[in-house]
Amino acid sequence: MLIATWNVNSIRTRLGQVKTWLNETEPDLLCLQETKVDDTLFPIKDFEEIGYQVSFFGQKAYNGVAMISKHPLEDVRLGLTGELLNDEQAMQLNHQKRVMSALVNEIRVVNVYVPNGSSLGSDKYNYKLQWLKCLKRYLDTQTIREEPLCLLGDFNIALEARDIHNPDRLNGGIMASDYERDALLEILETRLQDVFRIFEPSTNHWSWWDYRSGAWDRDRGWRIDHIYLCNELIGQAKSCMIDKKERGHIKPSDHAPVLVNIEWPKVEEDDDERFDY
Repeated sequence: MLIATWNVNSIRTRLGQVKTWLNETEPDLLCLQETKVDDTLFPIKDFEEIGYQVSFFGQKAYNGVAMISKHPLEDVRLGLTGELLNDEQAMQLNHQKRVMSALVNEIRVVNVYVPNGSSLGSDKYNYKLQWLKCLKRYLDTQTIREEPLCLLGDFNIALEARDIHNPDRLNGGIMASDYERDALLEILETRLQDVFRIFEPSTNHWSWWDYRSGAWDRDRGWRIDHIYLCNELIGQAKSCMIDKKERGHIKPSDHAPVLVNIEWPKVEEDDDERFDY
């Protein structure tokens, strides 16, 4: 099962690129962030025509998440209140459309677009930390159902120094501060693992290149788009990679897709085939 995440920075602007990529790559599931479109204007038919079904949670000009799937999207849950029904903070934070989930082949896939935070100590930074705390409660609630979990999206956090092109200068700043990293580590705990690092332990692997300062041409990027798998799924992962070439197109998103290939549904070996009679 091939699962991908991609911050497209406006689905209507990148629609042609996304459709071409889907036809070439053929993922089972593509999770989008920063779709920047009201639900009434989401281009559903464009994806249905190429064999995908779609669910989305968006708003005009900002934020927005979507799931594009070859398989049925079951038990779709929109927003933080999709799990936290009576959580006052979740209701307050829910006006920004940043999270949705669905069961896909019995895997609970949670698609997130974590706030950027703007700058340390700002109101937006405090909002980001509050949002991450709420996400932890969201996932704690999901855990009770014991569903296999894939958490993915644009986290706007470089979890380690090796996830930044210049850690000596950028460590401790926005997207690399101790508070942000600690908040994400509390979410992951021992339940979730960064599948990309299972296959690529070295640095110089980026998923985001700022439009400014010639970051793409100089390959000065960050790895802030992540896929985290629960312990049950991590052993089924066969590969994980960043499709860097998509960032090199004309008028691209500033992010590249990240993909994981999971052997799922798990094939159980027949008892009769385990023995050589």
